[in-house]
Parts: sequence; structure tokens; C-alpha cells
Amino acid sequence: MKIEGRNAVYELIKTDREIDKVLVQADLKDDASRRLLSALRGKKVKIQFVDKRVIEKESASKRHQGFIAFVSDYEYSEIEQLTAAAADGGIILVLNEIMDPHNLGSIIRVCECSGAAGIVIGKDRSAAVTDTVMRVSAGAANHVKVARVTNVNAAIDELKAAGFWVYGLETGGEDIYKSDLTGKLALVIGGEDSGVKRLTREKCDKIISIPMFGKVNSLNASVACGIAVYEAVRQRLKDGL
Repeated sequence: MKIEGRNAVYELIKTDREIDKVLVQADLKDDASRRLLSALRGKKVKIQFVDKRVIEKESASKRHQGFIAFVSDYEYSEIEQLTAAAADGGIILVLNEIMDPHNLGSIIRVCECSGAAGIVIGKDRSAAVTDTVMRVSAGAANHVKVARVTNVNAAIDELKAAGFWVYGLETGGEDIYKSDLTGKLALVIGGEDSGVKRLTREKCDKIISIPMFGKVNSLNASVACGIAVYEAVRQRLKDGL
């Protein structure tokens, strides 16, 4: 896996992940690049200085900012690790056929910034944690637990058995601002086009909705996720949880 860009590489070296090497554009002289180089040397990471032409050829995003780190593929967590992390009333996100890697990256960033315990995704009909997702998440994927499961509905059963309330975020449900989102909560976020699937929806304890006041009746999945997660955070802060 390649991790591109200064911020993503900065976040990478804060973790325990083993870094094979970092390609660095040889002619960088700005302060931000110097600081990152110093941090890489402090971590004793192998640095390979290369011509801009070389790093451009290696870059998939063309937004490398002169830095590309090479690491092993993303290591997924087990669902039990997520439930343990949320045992004291945390939030887990369950993604139901989110296939756009940009949406997944943005949701991971929301998860990390909000302090949510982790994310459940499916092995099929779902974006995986790739180089693109890592870049879009601005490196947040280095710090977020993601469980990749064979069956999302079975994972919901596991969450329920572990004491989580499972709420689907979908149109036609209870107003999110009138819903109790405290306690052990699993929020199900539906796919970009189809929303939460029928069978998954039936697994939910409740359907909650973000009120709409305009002429367009839907939000981007990552935007809707951010609103819902931070409403849950607001309620926890209000209650001193």
C-alpha cells in the first residue's frame, strides 16, 4: 500500500505500523517538508530521495506533496475489538454498501475526529481501505479500527448481543434531534444510491432521520454520517458522558 501526502505520512509515523520506505522528492525546501523529514529521521525510517519525475510516476493520486510511504496492506480489526472499544457507551458505524472510496475515506475521518470506536464494512459491495481511502481520510485510517465482515446483517446481530442499540439513518424515521443517541450505539449508514437495504433496515431497532427543509431530499452519505455522529457526541457532552 502507498500512503501519499504530508498529512497522511505524518499520521502514519504516529502509529506502530512498519514502514518499508518513504520516497521523498529531492528538491523540497519548504518548512513543512523539512519538519516531516526530521520526524521521519527521528523514527529511523528508510528515506529514498528521488527526482520529481520518479515520484510522479509512482503516485496514483498526483497529490503526493513530495512524499510517498510504502507499507503493508491495511490490517482490519475483529468486530470484538470494536465492541470492546465501545464498551463504555461508544459509537460504532455500520456501513451498508458504501462503495465510493471517497465517501469511505470521509466517514473514517469523521469517525476518528469524533472519537467513535470503529467502523464495520462488508467484504462484498463495499469499498475497502485502499490508498485512495487512506489519502481522502487524511491519514485518519491509520488510527481507526475497521472490521471487514462477510455479512453485515450477522454483524448487527453480534452488536445487539453485545448490548448495542442499532439505529438506521434513513428517510421516514424519527427525528434525529428528538432521538436518544446516548449509550452503546451502532449507527447504520446506507449506500450512496439505495440507502439502508430492506433486510438491514428490518434488523435495526429504530430508524432515525435528519430533517430536510430544502427541495433536495437527501444528503451525501459522509455528510449525513457526520451530522448523525456529532449529534450523538453532542448528547453525550450534554449529559457529561
